[in-house]
Amino acid sequence: MELTDAVFVTKARSGDTDAYRVLVERHGRALFRLAFRMTGNEQDAEDVVQESFLRAYRQLGKFDERASFGTWLYRIATNYSLDLVRSRKRRSANLAPSDPEMDDPILSLPTGDPNPERMTLSSEVRERVAEAMKDLSATERTAFVLRHFEGMCIEEVSRVLDCQPGAAKHSVFRAVQKLRRALEPLVSPAR
Repeated sequence: MELTDAVFVTKARSGDTDAYRVLVERHGRALFRLAFRMTGNEQDAEDVVQESFLRAYRQLGKFDERASFGTWLYRIATNYSLDLVRSRKRRSANLAPSDPEMDDPILSLPTGDPNPERMTLSSEVRERVAEAMKDLSATERTAFVLRHFEGMCIEEVSRVLDCQPGAAKHSVFRAVQKLRRALEPLVSPAR
């Protein structure tokens, strides 16, 4: 018999810290991936994960066991990630522009292809994607990350966003359209 999240939630509610540790181990890595993609920063992602698990633990009594613990946790992490991104935007509006490669560690990853032209194009694509992601609304960015990076179905995305599936699908669509427009100059033939 496989022990489900619901079993560990019930035990954790009774004060079993080892049961909550199992939930942290089960969901920690996925939560970090989500937070990193939302914030674009490893340190912020670690903060999001830690704060999300802390908030979930404090609110465990309010968790509805009919729902998925993972989806509930994703919603907490998504909301906290968005708060962090918004506060960072407010702070950065007051600061001088920085090097985009220093803000997003993904941009500094090697491409594995020694061809300089390919490396330049790959770097430009990553920069444009990172910039375009910043221009998405909070809902669009969240929906896109959950659908295309985390592989969630539209129904799961809608549960995390607390909206109807049609609205979630529309948010993903708008995000894809905006990203396509941002990348179009890179893939269009030279005239």
